[in-house]
Amino acid sequence: MSLAISAMPPKYVSAITKSPLSALIRQERTSFNQATQEAITTMQFNTFITALGLFAPASALLRFGCASLTVQRLDPLVNPGMNPSAHLHQIIGGDSFNASMPPESHDLPGLSTCTSCQFSEDFSNYWTAVIFYRAKNGTFKRVPQVAQAGIDGTQGGMMVYYMTDALFDTAQKSTVQAFKPGFRMLVGDAMFRDREQARKFRQLTYICMENQGTRAPETIGFPTKPCPGGIMANHRFPTCWDGKNLDSPNHQDHVAYPESGTFESGGPCPATHPVRLPQILLETVWDTRAFNNLDPQDFANGKQPFVWSTGDATGYSSHADYLFGWKDNSLQKAMDGHTYVSAPMLKTQSIAQQNKCKVPDMVKENIDGWLTALPGANPVV
Repeated sequence: MSLAISAMPPKYVSAITKSPLSALIRQERTSFNQATQEAITTMQFNTFITALGLFAPASALLRFGCASLTVQRLDPLVNPGMNPSAHLHQIIGGDSFNASMPPESHDLPGLSTCTSCQFSEDFSNYWTAVIFYRAKNGTFKRVPQVAQAGIDGTQGGMMVYYMTDALFDTAQKSTVQAFKPGFRMLVGDAMFRDREQARKFRQLTYICMENQGTRAPETIGFPTKPCPGGIMANHRFPTCWDGKNLDSPNHQDHVAYPESGTFESGGPCPATHPVRLPQILLETVWDTRAFNNLDPQDFANGKQPFVWSTGDATGYSSHADYLFGWKDNSLQKAMDGHTYVSAPMLKTQSIAQQNKCKVPDMVKENIDGWLTALPGANPVV
C-alpha cells in the first residue's frame, strides 16, 4: 500500500483497495467522453487519482504538505517593495519571504533559515489570495484553511505537487527540467471577473468537497451550494518554458501551456516554449463548514457568499504565485528519481518543525474577526 493510502482514514482506504486501478481508469475515461469541458474533466480524474495515491512506486511525482508561513498583504512578485500590497495572501515555504525579493540578489535557499514545507530543501515560496465570507450586513470573516488527510496537525497551508507526467500514466517515462535559480511565475489574474476571461487559464478550479476524499467535479467558478467538506481551490501552473527568461514583465509570457490539450493529456510544448517543466499543482482546502448555515439566503437563487481578498465574488480571479527556491539540484534529483509522494533522496522534517517556521507580520493590520471591509478596502465586484 502506498504512503498516501496508508495515511488516509480507514473508510477511504477500504473504498480504494476494493477498486482496481484499471476499473477506475476506464470509469473516468468514460466520463471524459461525456464531458463538455475536456480540460476540466481531465483535471477531475488527475486530482482524483492524486488524492487516492494509486500509482506504482516508480512514478516521478512529489506530493507534500506545507504549513502556513504567514498571511498578510505582501506580494514580492507583482508588487515588489510595496508594503502593503493590493490584497491579502496566504503564503507557504521559506522564511526569507519579504516585500522585496529581487531575483538577482535574493537567494531563497541561502537566505532562509527554515521552511514550512515537508521537504526541508524546498525554500521556495508559493502563495494565493485568501477567501472571506461576506455577511448580508456587509461585514467579512476570513475563512480558515484546513489540512488534508495524511498531514493532520499541519497549520493551514497547502498541498504541493510536482509531476513529470499525467497522473494516470503509470509508466512515468518523461523527463522534465527543474526550474533555475531566480525563476518565478504567476498563473491567473486578480482582475478577472468573467467566465470567458477565466478560460484563458485552463487549470484553475474549485471542488465542493463532501468529505476529505472528494475530488470531482471541478468548476472554474465558486461553488453555488454549501460544501460539507469545505472548498478546495486548485492552482496548476503552465509547464512549458522558453528556456531563456527566468521571468517576464507580466510574470507569465516566459511560460506557456502545451500547444494542444493539457499537461495531463500529453500535449506537446509549443516551439516558442520548448522546455518541459514539472507541473506544479497547489491544493488549498478552505474550511467553509462554519459558514454553511449562517444565513438561509446565502445560497438562494444560484448565489454564494464567498469572495476572494481581491474583492471577487465570482471565483474567476483565482491566481497563484511561485518563486523557485529549492536548494542546489535537489528538485532535479527528485524529478529524475522516479519517486512517488515520498522521495528518499530528499530530506524531510516533522509537521511540528513545519508549523514553527514563520515570518513576522510586516503589515500590522487586523485580518481576523469580523471586518467592515476587506484588507486593502477592495470593493466586491
